[in-house]
Amino acid sequence: MKPNGGFLVSKIKQLSDRVFERILSEQKIDAFNGAQGRILYVLWQEDGVPIRTISEKCGLALTSLTTMLERMETAGLIVRRQDAEDRRKTLLFLTPGAKRLKPKYESVSEQMSAIFYEGFTKKEILEFEAALERIRANLEGWKPE
Repeated sequence: MKPNGGFLVSKIKQLSDRVFERILSEQKIDAFNGAQGRILYVLWQEDGVPIRTISEKCGLALTSLTTMLERMETAGLIVRRQDAEDRRKTLLFLTPGAKRLKPKYESVSEQMSAIFYEGFTKKEILEFEAALERIRANLEGWKPE
């Protein structure tokens, strides 16, 4: 048997992005899209973080983030400020409006989890998530030879 985990992960990512966008649309949430939701999620956990932290936690390239962050700032979701201690760093902060969107995001996330884990036992969910964490660690630790 030839392993095809990489293909499956890519396909799951593609499908989950589509479903997430569909749920946002059905709930008439147009304040953010799925990719912006990941950025907001990181900031809901810790506000005022450097752009590099967002890049690492969301798995987005810094070049990809630039345009997304500009759109989010224009939409009134975030503000950018220079770090007072290190002026080379730009910190991202949520606006009050973005803070109020957290319950909507959590609702969509709960729906996604229900779809992901339909038919799974709690034990299967824990085992699956442990395996995913191992894969994430492998990928983050990978260095070309």
